[in-house]
Amino acid sequence: MPLPPRWLRRLLLAPGVVLLALVVVTTLPVWALLAAAASPLVPGRLRPLRLLWIGCVYLVWDAAALLALFGLWLASGFGRWARTPAFQRAHYLVAGWFLRVLFWQARWTLRLRIEVVGTDPDTALPGRPELVLCRHAGPGDSFILIHALVNWFNREPRIVLKDSLQWDPAIDVLLNRLPNRFIAPAPERGEATIRQIGHLATGLDDDDAFVIFPEGGNFTPGRRVRAIARLRSLGLERMALRAERMRHVLAPQPGGLLAALDAAPDAGVVFVAHTGLDRLLTVTDVWRELPMDKRIVMRFWSVPPEEVPVGRQERIDWLYDWWARIDDWIAANRDGAA
Repeated sequence: MPLPPRWLRRLLLAPGVVLLALVVVTTLPVWALLAAAASPLVPGRLRPLRLLWIGCVYLVWDAAALLALFGLWLASGFGRWARTPAFQRAHYLVAGWFLRVLFWQARWTLRLRIEVVGTDPDTALPGRPELVLCRHAGPGDSFILIHALVNWFNREPRIVLKDSLQWDPAIDVLLNRLPNRFIAPAPERGEATIRQIGHLATGLDDDDAFVIFPEGGNFTPGRRVRAIARLRSLGLERMALRAERMRHVLAPQPGGLLAALDAAPDAGVVFVAHTGLDRLLTVTDVWRELPMDKRIVMRFWSVPPEEVPVGRQERIDWLYDWWARIDDWIAANRDGAA
């Protein structure tokens, strides 16, 4: 389904979420009784009740975020000063607070634990701009990464995201007020997309983190096969062979990284891997795993600017080398059960 224009999303979707949250909260006892009655008929520990609670929490969370953002819009002179540094910082603070609430609930309801290994969140990212490259697998990994960057590393992320995420009104409103890019995945727009990525990476300062997911989508076995086939269709046999040797990640697409490196030559590069939600590929998988009882492990590797290769092909090979290293790490750390 095509994404509605922004004005329609603001007039219908955002108020609709607030109204729906109000209706659900006021009728929650009825839904809770129905979910409790269904729970004995469903395998697992109170899955219908947990699913109801997760849905209600996210809906109320979305609505509360929209109300907070509406308050910021009013305070900024109906959006007139929303792009000023003070209001940009205010939006990052709001994002950090709401992410803390979301992950507090995830720990309680889903029994998720998030751990960072191989680094100290207070000292891992020195005072310089960083390009953050993350694998993409499992539900909510984008939220986890941004939560870590904002609340643990005190960074202001600039994110390259799929445009379909704008269906979520809070994400739509918040991230469109901050320096981010929503990208429509379309091969014919490849050059235009790369230019947008380069523009977004221009002018990074010391507390910025430019976030990109080089795989272009969540890992699935089918996408892995299609990514390898695409490399072969482009005549990139050597890259296809390297991609075949990586079993847990998709072949990275180097165009965005190359554009970002050219736009931010003084930035370091941070590679991020995580494991714990790898096997949750479908809605059925998520339902089956409730409560998840998972330990999500995140691994950060920081590369200083002077260690980043200079030539185009050297950078592509370097990216594939790092992705192979991430693949090896995932193979050794895939058991995320608590």
